[in-house]
Amino acid sequence: MSKSSQTTHATPTLGQKEFVALMALMTSLVALSIDAMLPALDQIGEAMHAASANDAHLIVSIFFAGMALGQLCFGPYCDSRGRREAILLGLCIFAIGTLVCMVADDMNTMLAGRLIQAFGVSGPRIAALAIIRDLYVGDAMARVMSFIMMVFILVPMLAPMIGQAVLIMFSWQHIFTLFLLVSLLTGIWFFSRQPETLPVSRRQPFSPGQFLRSSGYILTHGSVMGYTLGMGFNFGAFLAYLSASQTIFQGFYGAGEWFPYIFATLAFSIGLASYFNGKMVMRFGMSKLCDVASIGCIGFAVVFNLLLLAYDGLPPLLVTVPVMFVGFFFIGILFGNLNAMAMQPLGSMAGLGAAIIGSLSSLFAVPISLLIDHFLDDNLYPIGLGFLVFFALTWISVRYAEHAKQREAQ
Repeated sequence: MSKSSQTTHATPTLGQKEFVALMALMTSLVALSIDAMLPALDQIGEAMHAASANDAHLIVSIFFAGMALGQLCFGPYCDSRGRREAILLGLCIFAIGTLVCMVADDMNTMLAGRLIQAFGVSGPRIAALAIIRDLYVGDAMARVMSFIMMVFILVPMLAPMIGQAVLIMFSWQHIFTLFLLVSLLTGIWFFSRQPETLPVSRRQPFSPGQFLRSSGYILTHGSVMGYTLGMGFNFGAFLAYLSASQTIFQGFYGAGEWFPYIFATLAFSIGLASYFNGKMVMRFGMSKLCDVASIGCIGFAVVFNLLLLAYDGLPPLLVTVPVMFVGFFFIGILFGNLNAMAMQPLGSMAGLGAAIIGSLSSLFAVPISLLIDHFLDDNLYPIGLGFLVFFALTWISVRYAEHAKQREAQ
């Protein structure tokens, strides 16, 4: 990595492979906390006396609402107290929320525990993004983010299989035991190997006035907000699929114990896209790849909706999975690049920037997901229409951000 690809106030101390693995594990606590739950949603819903399958979907969706709040709190904390302290506090809160979920006996308690979990896991997620931004800039940051995403994607590929194995051998409560063990091991690895990347001289003491000024700068920055909106629309459509994936494959298609393998296959597409992006981003740049991926997502949505019309809303599984595999490849290219491009102008406020970008994109994504899944009954029309509408809005948002970036450069 060239020096021009690095920031001036922090220098990487770990080898790139270890750094990528550590940051991927840090951020993958989010994916683990979601995807390992998927095979257990029906059992948890029954144990919590959920009124319907859509209520059980809240166990996934509510997690992102908690993250939206947590990121707003941990962003300023990360910039004022340092990355390591934010990670320590976040892991402790995550453990408390996990324990609440383990002892829950009704849906309200379960959802409260999930909110606490999500609030806590925001600390490691925000701090990890800030550490990456502390060390790398521009296309180099996008390259590192792509390699992190490539490792990160192994978690959603494997997590449903692990969750199902825990269900077979133990019970759904022990999925939360798994969360505790992984968070403990992650904390030990991080604190023994990764130094602080935000020196005291560069920390910004928290004050309401400074918070409002920094937030105002971020919220009125055209390109940052354009990319953030694009992230929200893109992820909202994907989250609708993610939240309902168990219902789709086990309920609609009767896939049974094949569900984790189908889920892993589609997750592999996103991992493959991340690997491709990591190889290509330094050659073509983030903007070009995002343009192509945005158009690819719309093309996928059009094809998918035509298939839904041809098969009365439920194409055969052997048709649905390959088409989704191609579409998720384009989604995977957008995931890392949009976040990197939104973060690029915010080096002096990386923690708060990551917080606001993450929170806003989640605040857009969660209602979009709930809206789409509300209409999910016995076919995939809502998922297909959601893909088409919100991928089109993603493309519009990215084009707006590109134009804003050109104006800002003048």
